Amino acid sequence: MTDSNRTLDDIRLQHRYADLGPVFGTPTAPTPLENPVLIHVNPAVLSLLGLAPETAQDPRLATITTGEHLLPGSKPVAMKYTGHQFGAYNPELGDGRALLLGEIENNGRLWDLHLKGAGKTPYSRFGDGRAVLRSTIREYLAGEALTALGIRSTRALCLVDSKTPVAREKMETGAALIRVAETHIRFGHFEYLFYTRQLEAQHKLVEHVCAQFLPEVADKPVQEQAEALLRFTVKRSAEMAAGWQSVGFAHGVLNTDNMSIIGDTFDFGPYGFLDDYEPGFICNHSDHTGRYAFDAQPGVVLWNLNALAHAFSSLLDTETLKSCLGDFQPLLIDFYATRMRAKLGLATEEEGDQQLCADLLQVLDDGRVDYSAFFRALSRYQGERPAASLESLVAPGQHENLGQWLSHYDQRLQRESVTPAERSRAMLRVNPKFVLRNYLVQQVIEAAEAGDYAPFETLFMLLQSPFDEHPEFESWAGVPPESGKHLPISCSS
Repeated sequence: MTDSNRTLDDIRLQHRYADLGPVFGTPTAPTPLENPVLIHVNPAVLSLLGLAPETAQDPRLATITTGEHLLPGSKPVAMKYTGHQFGAYNPELGDGRALLLGEIENNGRLWDLHLKGAGKTPYSRFGDGRAVLRSTIREYLAGEALTALGIRSTRALCLVDSKTPVAREKMETGAALIRVAETHIRFGHFEYLFYTRQLEAQHKLVEHVCAQFLPEVADKPVQEQAEALLRFTVKRSAEMAAGWQSVGFAHGVLNTDNMSIIGDTFDFGPYGFLDDYEPGFICNHSDHTGRYAFDAQPGVVLWNLNALAHAFSSLLDTETLKSCLGDFQPLLIDFYATRMRAKLGLATEEEGDQQLCADLLQVLDDGRVDYSAFFRALSRYQGERPAASLESLVAPGQHENLGQWLSHYDQRLQRESVTPAERSRAMLRVNPKFVLRNYLVQQVIEAAEAGDYAPFETLFMLLQSPFDEHPEFESWAGVPPESGKHLPISCSS
């Protein structure tokens, strides 16, 4: 169905995942929250699903988002998977606080509806199956921020608060959202079936994913489908990692069960966008070794791909697996170089561009310079001396190093064919003014916990159009105070 003006009454979900069989998950009824209050409905995701804007006013959305009412065709299933957490294999994983409700089709694309905060499932272990308002707001905003920056991500349709008490580091209130993605299948799904030697089910899962995302190989033998899928996942994951590094995003918990088979940014927890450029930035206060530090992310993504490849070893020989994994580094370098040339306003490619970029990052690192603010200011640089707007972001002792870099940058720009004005316009379209900084998220959360959702609405709007000026919201674009940097973010976030 492709009508973009559907209402909830027009929706009937499919559930191809549940139809795969009981080995893939457990049917589980949601446990609704008490007295849910609908905080927000995402207009862009309504459109993505082919739902009319008026759907945002439908009072049923609140109870659908808590699981009290189910859309026709819903088959709530807690998905079963395993995975490597901080490098160690954990067989006791699965959807511990979420349920896959089913799929909506719109314009030929299928979209999962995933209810997060739905209560206990067979895979909750010692958890309560709940999400809190704090974590739910963080996930809701992160999906929009990355999407607007051109990085594939899960998103959310709507968000509810409630009066249900939930114990975390302190007593909080339960919240829930409906997460939307083209699939919720993770690396850990394939690991689960491999390590438990359910190989026929693994073949079925390969065929299921290929039927949706690689239809050109859907009629091929399963081994050919598996190779195509692994190469697809390697490419998508390299593109995702390059995107994160270019915008200064740290995921925080890159376990294999948090890796999407289609390269979506997935399972937001203690994430953080860089303030000062700090390659070793650790956003998860539980990550004591820095395994998931900002500069470690590309290597960890490759480590996770190796774990996935091992799970594919029942289908593919060692040389094929090595060949697939060998694609990662050149793809990562190419995707990252393309993004960074755009951030620097370079319309053409030259051999020394990577070194020019590396030299700039060294200046930013040495001077503890705000990453996003610098690139936004650089977007307006016209070769002036002194470069006051840039120097104001750099410690005085680093002005000489900045000046040396700018001299090399000026020489490089002379070989460009675009005008300075054209370059500036292009750079302002890729270097955001508004960034999802943790200190801003914390302000929004504290207001929401007090019942004021207006700051949330403002930040949501700014993150959907982060390259626009929005002069009336200038205070939301500022460099954070020292007290706003390195806020401790836990996995319960």
